Amino acid sequence: MSPSSSSRLGSGETPRRRLLADRLARWIVSAGGLAIIFSVLGILVFILLEVWPLTTGARVGLSQPVPLAGPRAGALLADEHRTHVAALGEDGLVRVVRTRDGAVTTTLDLLAQAQQPGQPPGEAPVREPQLLTDMDVPAGSQALAAATRDGRVLIAPIRFEITFEGQNRVVAPAIDTPVSLVLDPAGRPLRAFAAQLGDDGGATAAAVLADGSLAIVRRTAEENLMTGEVTESLERFQSRVPGAGEVADLVMDRDRRNLYGGTTDGKVLWWSLEGEPGDPQVTSAGPSPVTAAGLLIGGRSLVVGQEDGSVSVWFQVRQPDETYRLTRVRDFPALTGPVRAIAASQRDRSFLVYAANGRMGLYHSTAHRTLWTGEVPVEGGTSLAYTPKADGAYLAGGGKLEEIRIHNPHPEVTWKSLFGKTWYEGADKPEYVWQSSSGTDDFEPKLSLTPLLAGTLKGTFYSLLLAIPLGVFGAMYASQFMHPAYKRYLKPLIEIMASLPSVVLGFLAGLWLAPRVEQAMPGLILMLIVLPLFVLAAGFLWRSLPRTFRGRFRVGTEAILFIFVLAFGIWVCFQLSEPFERLVFGGNFQGWLLDATGLNYDQRNAVVVGLAMGFAVIPIIFAIAEDAFSNVPPNLVAGSLALGADRWQTVTRVVLPTASPGIFSAIMVGFGRAVGETMIVLMATGNTPIMEWNPFNGFRTLSANIAVEIPEAPQGGTLYRTLFLAALLLFIATFIINTVAELVRQRLRERYSQL
Repeated sequence: MSPSSSSRLGSGETPRRRLLADRLARWIVSAGGLAIIFSVLGILVFILLEVWPLTTGARVGLSQPVPLAGPRAGALLADEHRTHVAALGEDGLVRVVRTRDGAVTTTLDLLAQAQQPGQPPGEAPVREPQLLTDMDVPAGSQALAAATRDGRVLIAPIRFEITFEGQNRVVAPAIDTPVSLVLDPAGRPLRAFAAQLGDDGGATAAAVLADGSLAIVRRTAEENLMTGEVTESLERFQSRVPGAGEVADLVMDRDRRNLYGGTTDGKVLWWSLEGEPGDPQVTSAGPSPVTAAGLLIGGRSLVVGQEDGSVSVWFQVRQPDETYRLTRVRDFPALTGPVRAIAASQRDRSFLVYAANGRMGLYHSTAHRTLWTGEVPVEGGTSLAYTPKADGAYLAGGGKLEEIRIHNPHPEVTWKSLFGKTWYEGADKPEYVWQSSSGTDDFEPKLSLTPLLAGTLKGTFYSLLLAIPLGVFGAMYASQFMHPAYKRYLKPLIEIMASLPSVVLGFLAGLWLAPRVEQAMPGLILMLIVLPLFVLAAGFLWRSLPRTFRGRFRVGTEAILFIFVLAFGIWVCFQLSEPFERLVFGGNFQGWLLDATGLNYDQRNAVVVGLAMGFAVIPIIFAIAEDAFSNVPPNLVAGSLALGADRWQTVTRVVLPTASPGIFSAIMVGFGRAVGETMIVLMATGNTPIMEWNPFNGFRTLSANIAVEIPEAPQGGTLYRTLFLAALLLFIATFIINTVAELVRQRLRERYSQL
């Protein structure tokens, strides 16, 4: 083969290799871009799958009923695994029924076994033939209670002991010795009643006597720590029942501090049991008689059912005179029949309501949400029980026990509870609150995302308030006024600032900057006045120097002068901080702020976050904006200068409009960086989810809230999925910001493309 042919072959192979390399590179780049798109879409799909269960409602189904032996059962109590139900019949027998087949596994004669006051626990009296007049389950307790025809109230604690035989779980019901309290010494039948056992061995019972008055008996037990002897004492109180109606139902909270009642003339009564009970507070619930009442978990919210089917929730609200009044807070859609039974969940603020015509409803108080309504095939239902795990309920009536299966994982969540004002227990009015957990099981979760959205916008606003002017005007000066020799060092230096870890900035802001800002806040306020004056004075002095003298220095050298001027001005402001504070704020800025404006000063506040996060955002805005200024065609600048415009006119009227698409993109990127910032706001604020724009207090952002809460959120729980909803909001916000930025950028580019 000749050299010429070899040369031609080589020249033919080289373009082929280049084509293959170009094609391979195009495939790799395309695959990488598609992988990024699919990754983002995958993240979005995953978040949506985690959030979707929040939008689903409760599912309620019925199981095969089992026979229930004995006469009418007036009170039911179930174990947490739904294997046994304890039923108290009007004959005074407690029957524990196995729900699998309806077999009675344990019985107790409540009347025969009830312990009389002063009787040794081991001695049981002879059973008396009296029957029961009323039966109930004390709110929030594991006990069955009854009122007798001879004026007593009996309380029988029920336990479901769990053991394991290999892999099999065995539930063994146990009934402790009942407690007997004499409410009517005359031995007359009792009407409506309420009772509670205390953890200290004490007990309290209240009942309406035959003459219409209310009797309250409180038993206390004190144990001698030296001898172990238990001394019991009884207190008896009498109270009147105002109004013309009779008391239809009574309910007492778990702490034995409050007693509530409903009357046949539509009144709701509230007795305070702290100290000596007096006359009740009376509030009207309307003309319809009150037929049932129940307390939600925690004992602070009262559910009232009436003859016309209406269902409402009440709790104590503080009044302007610092007293408390029982207030009707929520009304739910009325059932089509008279309300006969109310059962509250022991896990959340859900409750079941049963009407005389067989209609039943499942509701959630805090979310003000009707979760389910339907028919239950039980004729003449007499008692209703919610299972401890809130996954089911039992309704007794017509000689059978109907099991109701409930799947209700996220009852607390509605759009209103997430983004609207909610009236929480103990609050004076509806408000936005985020408080996901507490130290007690009866806590009412408050999952409003509105304070977090407000905190996100607040942190973003105060950081961009610093970052946008410094970033954009700094980029303008570096690109259009500074000498290229200085710019060669300045731009990389500022861009290196963007590589600083946000956790380092947050650490410095929280532990170093925040205390110094607190001490020097009057000096910072003084800077807003002094520094502009110093800069204007320095500029005037520089312009006053002879042109021949200024011409000896490169363009942009005056920036060094302004650095010293600003440093000197900052030093002067710090030196004058204390005199300025004494002169203007009476020597105490925090005290003056509270007295004059009513605003508190927190050490870790929005000012600190604005300084720290602004420092993190400035390099991003500066870098993108500087590129936008530098990419303006030089012929536009030269043409403007050639037509007689000075440098400032050229920059503001030619360069700035032309670079505006890139500047807007820089601001939007900085906005997105500030919205998604986590560590700085996590470490430099108090993480208090409050709805205030006050720059001197803290806040909590969506991203910081996710970082704080996700380690403690049970997987699949309401809090867990709500945090994913917060992440979805951030995702959507970022998508909207980027989309709007791109549309505006294209619009600006089209507008100024003819320059």
